[in-house]
Amino acid sequence: MSYVLTEKAATLQPYDPVEGTYAIRLDANESWITPDAATREKLGAAVAAMDFNRYPDPLASAPCAAFAAMYGVRPALVTAGNGSDELISVILSTFLAKGETMLTMAPDFSMYKFYTHITENRCVVYQKNDDLQIDVDEVLALASREKARLLIFSNPCNPTSVGLDRESVRRLVSGTDALVVLDEAYMDFWDQSLLAEVADYDNLIILRTASKALGLAAVRLGFAVANPRLTAVLRAAKSPYNVNLATQTLAAAALADPDYQRRCAQTLIASREQLSAALQPLVTAGKLTRLYDSCTNFVLVDLPDARRVFERLKQDYSIVVRCFGETRLRITAGSPEQNAALLSALNEIL
Repeated sequence: MSYVLTEKAATLQPYDPVEGTYAIRLDANESWITPDAATREKLGAAVAAMDFNRYPDPLASAPCAAFAAMYGVRPALVTAGNGSDELISVILSTFLAKGETMLTMAPDFSMYKFYTHITENRCVVYQKNDDLQIDVDEVLALASREKARLLIFSNPCNPTSVGLDRESVRRLVSGTDALVVLDEAYMDFWDQSLLAEVADYDNLIILRTASKALGLAAVRLGFAVANPRLTAVLRAAKSPYNVNLATQTLAAAALADPDYQRRCAQTLIASREQLSAALQPLVTAGKLTRLYDSCTNFVLVDLPDARRVFERLKQDYSIVVRCFGETRLRITAGSPEQNAALLSALNEIL
C-alpha cells in the first residue's frame, strides 16, 4: 500500500516570492539601510564569542530585554519567535480549537488565512471598503455573527499601507471577547501603537518584527507582547529552542543602540515621503489611478495595467516591485538612488 497525503497536505502551495537576481529589489518591504563597517565588526565579534556547542537560551532573554527597553515594555511580557510567521502559527494552533473560527481582513497579510488551512480552522474574511479602510462596527458585528474566537489583522496594513488609528483599535479590542492578534510589523513608521497598554487587555497579543524598520530581515526574529497569562501560554506552546543563538546574539547587539534604530526608521519614513511626492505627478496626469496615504515604508498604487508595468520593470529595468492582481503595485521605499531609478523607469513605461 502507498501512503496517501491528507487533503490539507496535498493542496499546499509554497510561499512564492519573486526569485532571481535584480539590480533593485523593492518588493519585500525590507530596509535598504545596511550596517556600517564598525557595526559589522561588532556583530562579527559577538558571533565569534558564541558557544556553538550549547543550546540557545529558550526564552531569548537578551534580545527580548533589548526589545523591551527600546519600546518601554516589561521583558516578562515579551516572547521571541523565529520570525513573526512562527508566532502566528503558534498562536493559531494554541488558542484555537479545531474547527473554531478565525476572522481576518482583506486585503491583508496572506499568511494569516494560510495558517488556518494547516490548523483546520474556519476562516471568515472581512472585506475592506473601496478606500481600504476598516469599519470597526462592521468588523465587530461580523465577529459576533460568525462566533469568531480569534481576530487577526495588521496595523498599519500590509499590503495597503493604510493605518487604523489607536482609538479605533482600542474600540475593536474592547468590543469583542475574541482573542485579538494585532500585527504591528510596520508600526515603527507610525505613532499609533498599543504596545504601552497591552497588559491592560485580557484578549490582546501584539506582534512586532525585526525585519522591517530594524533592518534585520536576515536573522528572522519576531516578538509577541501580551499580558502575563497569555505570555505564559505562548512560552509553553512554542518550541523550547525556537530562536537560534546566532539570531539572539546578532539581534541583542543590534538592538542595544535604540537611537540608531530610531534614526534608521526616520530615514526610511523620509524615503517613503519622497517617493510618494515623486509619484503624485503620475496620479495628476492620470497615469496612476490612485496613490494611497501610507503609514509604512512602502506605497500602494492603483493603475489599469499593473501586470504589464510589473513585467516591464522586471525585464527591461531589472527592478522588482510587488504586483497584486491586475490593478495594484506595492513599492518599497528604497534609497534615493533606487527611488530615482524606479521613477525614471515608471515615467518611461507609462
